[in-house]
Amino acid sequence: MKIIIVGTAFPYRGGLAAYNERLAREYVKEGNEVEIITFSLQYPAFLFPGKSQFSSEPAPKDLKINRKIHSVSPLNWIKVGRAIKKKSPDIVIFSYWMAFMAPCYGTIARYARSPKTKMIGLIHNMIPHEPTILDKLFPQYFVKAMDGFVSMAESVTADIEKFDHDGKPKVVSPHPIYDHYGSALTKKEAAMKLGLREHKQYILFFGFIRHYKGLDLLMEAFADERLRQFPVSLVIAGEFYENPQPYFELIMKLKLEGLVELRTGFIPDNEVRNYFSLADIIAQPYRTATQSGVSQIAYHFEIPMLVTNVGGLAETIPNGKVGYVVPVEPAQIADALVDFFSNQRSKSMIENIKIEKQKFLWSRMTAAIDGLFK
Repeated sequence: MKIIIVGTAFPYRGGLAAYNERLAREYVKEGNEVEIITFSLQYPAFLFPGKSQFSSEPAPKDLKINRKIHSVSPLNWIKVGRAIKKKSPDIVIFSYWMAFMAPCYGTIARYARSPKTKMIGLIHNMIPHEPTILDKLFPQYFVKAMDGFVSMAESVTADIEKFDHDGKPKVVSPHPIYDHYGSALTKKEAAMKLGLREHKQYILFFGFIRHYKGLDLLMEAFADERLRQFPVSLVIAGEFYENPQPYFELIMKLKLEGLVELRTGFIPDNEVRNYFSLADIIAQPYRTATQSGVSQIAYHFEIPMLVTNVGGLAETIPNGKVGYVVPVEPAQIADALVDFFSNQRSKSMIENIKIEKQKFLWSRMTAAIDGLFK
C-alpha cells in the first residue's frame, strides 16, 4: 500500500516524533511505500513550554520525511491536502494529540479526500491532560473528517465518542514498545555513564515535568521513613515544562537533599538507555493519563513499573505481575515502593515482563490500522 503519516517527525524531537518514525519503519519493513509529512512550523514559539522543539541528532536516512505543514496557515493546509490527493495514497494516518491541530488536520483531510483514500485518526489524546476551551470547540471538526479511528486505550476511545456522532469504526491497539533506544547496559556501565553509584537502588521518574504527571506526589511518597532502610535514590530525568521552583522547595521541605538526583534537561535518544539500564523501578504517579510511552520504554528494557490507576495506564500493567497499579495517593505509592524493595520483587517481575511485552509488537499496531482500513 501507499501510506502517508501526517504528524510530528524529524527535525522535531520527543515521543510523538519517535512514535511516527517507528510506525513508518514498521510499515516499510512490511513492504509498503511510506512518507511522513511533518511541520515546517509546528507550534508558534510562545505556545511551546520547553526549551527547544528541535532534535540535535542526525536526520534519519531510512525514512522519507517532508516538512510541509504550517500549523497556523489555512492556505497551507489546503495546499498540503491537494498535494496528498495527487499522490493517491491508500491510507492517510493523522497522528493526533491536541485540539490546536484539529483545524489544520481537519482541513488537510478534507482536501486530500478521494474515493480511494481512507483518512484514519491515530489518536494519542482526544482530550489532553490539561484541557482548555479549544478542546470543546475544535476536535469535532477533525473527527468529522476521519473515516475511522485507532486509539491506544479504552479511555481514549470513550473520549472520541464524545465528538463522533456518526458511529465511525474504532479499534483499540495498545501502545507498542519503544524498541529503538538500543539494548540495555549493565547497571555498572549505566552508573558509570551517569556518574552515579552502581551499588545503590534507583527509582526513575522519566519524561517532561508538568503538574499532571504527579512528581510532587512521588516526592511525598519517597519521603516515607520506611524507604530510608534501603540504599535507594530517586532519579528525576526530564525537562521542566513549568516553573521548577515548587519542586526544589518540596525537596527542601521533605529533607530529601542528597537522596534525589536531578537531571532536568531534555534527555536525547542516545542517553535514554543509560537511565533505564540504571533503574530498578520506573514510577509514573500521574494524576491524569491516557497511555504511556514511558511504560513502553520500560517494557523494552524489562524494568518493573509503578503507575497510578488513571486513564489507560492500568490496561498495560498487570498489577502485581510486572509492576504496581495504585491510587493517586502518596501513602499508597510509598506502600508499593516499600513492598518492591523489602520483598525483592524485581526478579519475578522482570520474568513476567519478558512474557507480557510480546503483546506490544509494532506489527500488532499496523495490523490494527490495516484491519480498520479494510
